[in-house]
Amino acid sequence: MYNEVVANLTLSVDDKLLQDARIRAVKEGTSVNEICRRAIEDYVRADSGAQQAKRFDMLMARIAEDQKARGIGGGKPAWEGRDKLYERVLEERLPTLMGRKPAKGRR
Repeated sequence: MYNEVVANLTLSVDDKLLQDARIRAVKEGTSVNEICRRAIEDYVRADSGAQQAKRFDMLMARIAEDQKARGIGGGKPAWEGRDKLYERVLEERLPTLMGRKPAKGRR
């Protein structure tokens, strides 16, 4: 079942609660042991997910500080939105589509 060394764990649980858990586990084709193991894995993963999110936020803050120190970014978002993109593309391509030469500095 496991390729690694596993530890045994003793839990104190209300008798009725354990009985109900065993009945449900049998109906679901599993065991109380498996349910507990999964619950502990989920608990650990949730913490590591929170830690990853915290590290991501810290990294993004460092990037923003670095950009500010270098004088780049200036608070202007990298993505100005779809309307600005379409506007820029039309400015570049419309003259060509209309049979005219593009303005200087453009394609």
